[in-house]
Amino acid sequence: MQYALDDTIAAIATPVGEGGIGIVRLSGPEALPILRRVFRPARGGGPSWRPRPRHLTYGHVIDPETGTPVDEVMAVYLRAPHTYTRQDMVELHGHGGFVPLRALLSVVLAQGARLAEPGEMTLRAFLNGRLDLAQAEAVLDVVRARTEAGLQAALHQLGGHLSAEIKAARQRVLDVLAHLTALIDFPEDDVPPQAIAPELEAVARHLDELLRHADRGILLREGVRVAIVGRPNVGKSSLLNRLLRHDRAIVTDVPGTTRDVLEETLNVRGIPVVVVDTAGIRHTEDVVEAIGVERSRAAIAHADLVVLVVDASQPLTPEDRAIAGEIEGRPAIVVLNKVDLPTVLTPETVPFLPEAPRVCLSAATGEGIETLEETIFALVTGGQVMPAHGALVTNPRHKAALQQALAHVRAALETYHAGLPPDLITVDLHAAVNRLGEITGETATEDLLETIFSRFCIGK
Repeated sequence: MQYALDDTIAAIATPVGEGGIGIVRLSGPEALPILRRVFRPARGGGPSWRPRPRHLTYGHVIDPETGTPVDEVMAVYLRAPHTYTRQDMVELHGHGGFVPLRALLSVVLAQGARLAEPGEMTLRAFLNGRLDLAQAEAVLDVVRARTEAGLQAALHQLGGHLSAEIKAARQRVLDVLAHLTALIDFPEDDVPPQAIAPELEAVARHLDELLRHADRGILLREGVRVAIVGRPNVGKSSLLNRLLRHDRAIVTDVPGTTRDVLEETLNVRGIPVVVVDTAGIRHTEDVVEAIGVERSRAAIAHADLVVLVVDASQPLTPEDRAIAGEIEGRPAIVVLNKVDLPTVLTPETVPFLPEAPRVCLSAATGEGIETLEETIFALVTGGQVMPAHGALVTNPRHKAALQQALAHVRAALETYHAGLPPDLITVDLHAAVNRLGEITGETATEDLLETIFSRFCIGK
């Protein structure tokens, strides 16, 4: 990752593929000169032409070396500092195909721009002070949001709500640290007294409150993996189709129809749920089906929650019991399917997985599907409602930093109450300040920045 800010970077800012419009974006001191060299407006062009900032201008991109037209575009110049990166920026809105966009990019690179690294546009926004680090991470969360609730949480973080909470807590710790440092450095001076313990206790409560909903906030961002398992022909694929509200998996009366793992994402009350439909688990001599069975077992191992489906219209089989044994001790739901038929099983007559909730439903008619969704939501969120307002921690990195900061604040309190010298208290306070600064970027290391921004796509 390069951290130079004095060169000009360029990248395709729209997804690869065919579309009505594709955008090539430039950022840096040479963005405007490059635009003037490659762009010919349809009206009023010439050596003296200068674009009007923030206004689209129609024309053509021309290769200055050959004079050949490259594409018909709308060009816009964005003047610093009121831009995404706080540098001069240019966007060329051309035709949205791979070939024309590569041609536009090649022309601007030939004129002195450098191909941007992944996330380098947002990195420049961070380095130039337009975004703090938590907000920069929220940019990627907005792009990758899989539910409306996840999008709203990401937009909330992008708006700086979490950052404001973190910075407020960090400043309170800094105030205490400054007071203790004054006591240490100027022991003979009359340093005004400060209530250290109440202030640190208030910070601890603040951080604890932020952490209280962190697990559920992370669910909004990352979702949960749910594996649907069972023996062949109990209705696993039909259940997947019913949850998705459309036919995704092939459904037949022939056992072993599903031979591979299918994954789809659905929205369960704002939580992205990756539902994995697995092959029926049984002993088989069919080589292909056997591979599917092994993949089913792997899906169980990687799932956050397992939905075991049994056929309520038939007695339990040794295969049902064997599969239940494989998921013993894991978060699970037992689904009694096919209740639209005459049933021989009830929730009380299923002896295995006694701690798992029972849901009776019919994948064929849809009866009980909402109950299953409610049960999934209750299990993955602990039955607690997401906070509708206020800062919400949605990033595992932020959660870990908050936990470490809280531990250091509590350790500083213990040191203070033990009557130990101020310099021992400041050790933990310095650590707490650094951990909180890692969230918003004040104390972020180069390795941390490289790790975060490498996850972005080129052009963002």
